[in-house]
Amino acid sequence: MRLMGLGIMVLLFLGSCKGGREQNEAETDLVAAKEFVQAALKGKYDRAADFMLHDSLNDERLDAVSRMELSSDEKQGLWDASINIHSRKLVNDSTSIIVYSNSFHKENQDTLKVVKKDGKWLVDFKYLFDHE
Repeated sequence: MRLMGLGIMVLLFLGSCKGGREQNEAETDLVAAKEFVQAALKGKYDRAADFMLHDSLNDERLDAVSRMELSSDEKQGLWDASINIHSRKLVNDSTSIIVYSNSFHKENQDTLKVVKKDGKWLVDFKYLFDHE
């Protein structure tokens, strides 16, 4: 009887994990960009990856960023930072370009490309490094 109760608890846990996973789907390009950036600022790169378009270059670059050594002051500053959206350009119905900064590095503006793939808005992280 105990094993059956444990089995039911495991199934409930796995079901709740799946439900939580669905909450990681952004309904708009701005939500995807904000969720991605906020997770990265807090050092939650697994969560940031939930809002990223996966290809070898994006995965490689996110991994490289996740391994960067930061001082405790930098980590705290990024953790506490807010996101400032400076502009949003809709390229078409499935692509936008978002220029943003964070309150910790106010003077540095960065640019993200957000694309809609299979009904989900995802950040194309490599654009940050490759655009002019």
